[in-house]
Amino acid sequence: MQTTMIYLGDGSAPSELNPRYCNRHGLIAGATGTGKTVTLQVLAESFSKLGVPVFLADVKGDLSGLAQAISPHPKIDQRLEKMSVPDYRPRPFPTIFWDVFGQQGHPIRTTISEIGPLLLANLLELNDTQEGVLNVAFRVADEEGLLLFDLKDLRALLSYVAEQRKEFSRDYGNVSAASIAAIQRRLLVLEQQGVEHFFGEPALHLEDLMRTDLSGTGIINVLAADKLIHSPRLYSTVLLWLLSELFEELPEIGDPDKPKLVFFFDEAHLLFDQAPRALLQKVEQVVRLIRSKGVSIFFVTQNPLDVPDDVLGQLGNRVQHALRAFTPREQKAVRAAAQTFRQNPDLDTETVITELGVGEALISTLQDKGIPGVVQRCLLRPPESRIGPIDQSQREQVRARSPLGSKYDQSIDRESAFERLAARAEQAAAAQARQAEQAAADKAERTKAAKRKPARRSNRQSIWETMGKSVARTIGSQLGRQIIRGVLGSMTKR
Repeated sequence: MQTTMIYLGDGSAPSELNPRYCNRHGLIAGATGTGKTVTLQVLAESFSKLGVPVFLADVKGDLSGLAQAISPHPKIDQRLEKMSVPDYRPRPFPTIFWDVFGQQGHPIRTTISEIGPLLLANLLELNDTQEGVLNVAFRVADEEGLLLFDLKDLRALLSYVAEQRKEFSRDYGNVSAASIAAIQRRLLVLEQQGVEHFFGEPALHLEDLMRTDLSGTGIINVLAADKLIHSPRLYSTVLLWLLSELFEELPEIGDPDKPKLVFFFDEAHLLFDQAPRALLQKVEQVVRLIRSKGVSIFFVTQNPLDVPDDVLGQLGNRVQHALRAFTPREQKAVRAAAQTFRQNPDLDTETVITELGVGEALISTLQDKGIPGVVQRCLLRPPESRIGPIDQSQREQVRARSPLGSKYDQSIDRESAFERLAARAEQAAAAQARQAEQAAADKAERTKAAKRKPARRSNRQSIWETMGKSVARTIGSQLGRQIIRGVLGSMTKR
């Protein structure tokens, strides 16, 4: 069966992307204002038409326009006259809006247990010692069957570990009160940023990101990130968590004819800035192995150097928009970007990168057998959906039509660590109160007994008692005198 190619634009020859090799991932790079967002939009539309679901983060709000058809515009007509775009027609695309804060789309949630200590430690910006204590807390939760859904569960767990830290220190190493207090302060900062909305239930089911509509068109999932991007660590944590969940839950399928899901990671440098080595290794592992699960990742950033070499080397499909070269550092970046392409003898790549206009790019995609194609200078095709954002009322209309509202819009709060630990504390307090009451009752009884004296006998004696005592005294006195006399007499008569 012949593979349907994705048409990107025209250069010396049409530039196309083979869906079969999209799970080798890709890169969209370029300076601000050079057209990266529109390129992302074109690719999302193209995959959707192939029946491939898409997930993308909308950092500026512009990608909400995917839900409406593009309006006629002279510049669009001029662009179309310069190239032969197959099957071009203005159209909206099936779109579902998501939002960590639940304001511009369905809430996207996960649980504390699912996100795990590694990502949570990065989100909280913990040092090694504090991360170790957090791992101990997760271990305790696993061993005692405490479910961690939201931040109040984690806070209750940390308080419990603090109370029993001497016992846990014997089993797991030092658990200091200072480290627990530091973690709790970081949780308070997250709450002030509104992050508590991200943790809870119902948690996102990955199959809800991998849907098509009734016509077989892939649904485009748009995560509202214009507010989220102001918390860079949270932004990168949300997207990396999604990638990790896809990696862990999806089955191996090898190399399909087209991806099962395409994942666009905009502002990708935020994922790698200040990330600890353990987290970077996790990212590299996910990028390297997730392709066998049928997931394609496109990193979108200003400069290819924003992406570590171990990850950059795995990105086979490249779209490079213009870069500026005003400073020595920028010139070095241009040179490095030019060297990442398979060179075209008819093209001075390093010079062309600085000369590209808006809507132009250097493109290199994987060809048959996964061989990188030579780089070409191309004029990119226009999108079929609206360029720019839709207004809030239009967004609400799209959200109201979503089949997932009844599933995610209302949060639920099942019994978890918070309730179980609170019940334990209540039972312990009740038992202590009973012991205190019993101890007080025992003390009162002892005090009462101590105050109670034996009955006093009467000083008055009966006549018979008096007579008896008198006779006894008389007999005793006489007998005593006789004994003494006997003894003394025997001594004196010698």
